[in-house]
Amino acid sequence: MLALRLAGETAADAPTCAAAADDFGHIVHRVPACVVRPASSADVASVVSFAARNRIPVSARGSGHSTNGQSQADSGIVLDMTALRQIHELSRAHVIVDAGISWRSLLTATLPSGMAPPVLTDYLGLSVGGTLSVGGIGGTSHRHGPQTANVLELEVVTGDGGTHTCSASRNPGLFHAVLAGLGQCGVITRATLRLVPAAERVRRYKLYYEDLHALTAEQRSLLDEGRFDFLQGQVQPDDAGGWRHMLEVATFFSPPAEPRDDDLPRDLGYARGFAEIEDLTYFEFLDRLTVGEEYLRATGEWMWPHPWWNVLLPNSEVDAFVESAMAGTTRDDIGENGVVLVYPFPRDRFTTPLLRVPAEPLVFLFTLLRFASPADPTAVERMTRSNRELHERARSVGGCRYPVGTVPFGPDDWRAHFGATWDDLVRAKSEYDPQRILAPGQGIF
Repeated sequence: MLALRLAGETAADAPTCAAAADDFGHIVHRVPACVVRPASSADVASVVSFAARNRIPVSARGSGHSTNGQSQADSGIVLDMTALRQIHELSRAHVIVDAGISWRSLLTATLPSGMAPPVLTDYLGLSVGGTLSVGGIGGTSHRHGPQTANVLELEVVTGDGGTHTCSASRNPGLFHAVLAGLGQCGVITRATLRLVPAAERVRRYKLYYEDLHALTAEQRSLLDEGRFDFLQGQVQPDDAGGWRHMLEVATFFSPPAEPRDDDLPRDLGYARGFAEIEDLTYFEFLDRLTVGEEYLRATGEWMWPHPWWNVLLPNSEVDAFVESAMAGTTRDDIGENGVVLVYPFPRDRFTTPLLRVPAEPLVFLFTLLRFASPADPTAVERMTRSNRELHERARSVGGCRYPVGTVPFGPDDWRAHFGATWDDLVRAKSEYDPQRILAPGQGIF
């Protein structure tokens, strides 16, 4: 299919194409004509240029952790970016990396220098280019915003095959069209990322609360105080068939200094006698989901369908919305190992234009990370339908979809989603991807 000389590899065999037609969702399967594993940004540019001339759809794929076919290209070309994982420069202030590198590999490289990215997603197996294309939210976002707010410069291959360097001051139109741009205007091939000093250890606290209102009130208070370096929360199933509410916070430190537990939790409103406190190395804490991944791979649940749902809610609506949503949700609607997250961050930390955020000063992330058992043939359809219903309810109260999950979406939905930035995205698409070949799996254009 590709009459090109590439340093990387091209494959069109059935097993390779079938693998590129799958993702972590295991729900949508669009088979490409071929898969290219570029060895350089020049390879990416050559493939995209060829695709533009021939109007062939192209999608970049990092770790394949999407859940609804977002990185797939039906009868097109999938760029497997995983070979682009080099670290080009590391200093006390920044690191320059290829977009296919995982955040785990990046962190492993920066920690010996005592530095780390300021924001990491909970799961470190994601690629840098992948999370920068959607936003990248984590437990330190209340201090540092999303990962997209910590990008200094990008190298991008646009839809005509051109290679460009951009930043907030150099070619800012492309820079802001690519960050959280869902792959619509270019393929990120290299990123310069801000670094901050890394601690040596982490003290993690898991504290339990009587109800959702108590949890979110505590989260608001702690955010205002700035007491903890890491701030999240979960709604977990209890033994009585209901839900319990867990605050997860952490303090980063380096010995000989360390947190004082006698003072730290005394004024918090958690249920006494149930606190879980542990010390971990900084890397152990940040890579804490690896143990869970190993378990899920061993049980086979890693390969189950995952119709996930993620939304950003305004502070004024979060309690009523989450309470109502969880009242209509059973353990089977989440799955035995599903996760429900609820945690806040200030809106002013979220400055990426295409990352849509509710208008209020305080915003909450609410996620249903569902596992659909293959033993229930109706589970995927039921969960996906529920996601769509929840999306409509969230939108009616000022919520914004965090677009990484499984929600049926068409062009009209995307127009409503991007709101005031829609016209900017349309103009950017026309300028940077005039043939509209990039990232067709998103279903935006």
